Amino acid sequence: MIRVAVAGAAGYIGGELLRLLIGHPEVEVVGAVSSRFPGKRVDGVHPNLRASTDLLFCSADEVEECDAVFLALPHRAVMTQIDHWIERAKLVVDLTGDFRLDDAQVFERYYGTAHQAPHLLGDFVPGLPELHRERLRGADLVSVPGCMATAGVLALHPLVAHDLIDTEAGAQFDARTGSSGSGATAGQANLHAERSGAMRVFAPTGHRHEAEISQHLGMAAAMTATGVEAVRGVQTICHATLRPGVDKPAVRRAFRESYGDEPFVRVVAHQRGIFRYPDPKILLGSNFCDVGYALDEDTGRLTTIGALDNLVKGGAGNAVQCLNIRMGRPETLGLTFPGLHPL
Repeated sequence: MIRVAVAGAAGYIGGELLRLLIGHPEVEVVGAVSSRFPGKRVDGVHPNLRASTDLLFCSADEVEECDAVFLALPHRAVMTQIDHWIERAKLVVDLTGDFRLDDAQVFERYYGTAHQAPHLLGDFVPGLPELHRERLRGADLVSVPGCMATAGVLALHPLVAHDLIDTEAGAQFDARTGSSGSGATAGQANLHAERSGAMRVFAPTGHRHEAEISQHLGMAAAMTATGVEAVRGVQTICHATLRPGVDKPAVRRAFRESYGDEPFVRVVAHQRGIFRYPDPKILLGSNFCDVGYALDEDTGRLTTIGALDNLVKGGAGNAVQCLNIRMGRPETLGLTFPGLHPL
């Protein structure tokens, strides 16, 4: 059995990690760390886990040496605690933004503070199996990308990899996210009375995920982020420019060649039907990212669409997928739930 601990286990991502790991056939959860609820039952905070576990929340100091630890802490916290967790676990999987960027100056620009462990920035392998699977097989430090970054990167990467778009022109990403993306301790802006019925543009420019997208794709990216009424789910729409002469068959071929064998990325670009393009509604609870595209061959304008559950493929599920790869287990182990419809 793989012995794992979760730090930040009382949050939404932490709870999703516990749900997946408790149900994983080859994992034993040996620690659920919470500074707010030490000694309290896990299912008191995560009621969906009733009858699934008798775990109690514990403090960080109570976690003994284990095979892997998942860090679902607030942004900027992990970089001050990383030495503690490296000593506790053979594999550290960080789900915060602290080690997603490999440049300390870029980090300071987007997170508003100097990095406290810049010497480790280049040591973390990006937790995006579709792009970094071979590196993940031997990784001891993994940084899972942000939810909107994951959807955006997966929806555009095939075109970049096949040199079908004008990377010099950059790309514009328009992202929509549900309220769970703000976390379990979100403030006044995420009260039901304020959020219900709203489509709130909370980051018209400079969202931190645009830096991740730029780094993964090797091109300039700009992002606008909007909060919508959904609880779960992310949908990212990208606008880019095709190179002259690129047609629809070439775009289709790039997606099929990139994702034909991927277990958790599905290409969705149908001619008709209610869900003919990626929609997060049918992905809730699943580790799938659906990607799709549309293009105007006359103007060379390309639109790609990525959708996922921000707590699963955009967070906890991606982290467990990385664990499976690193530990030599089947990549889909514990992650086969397909989502619900209707919902």
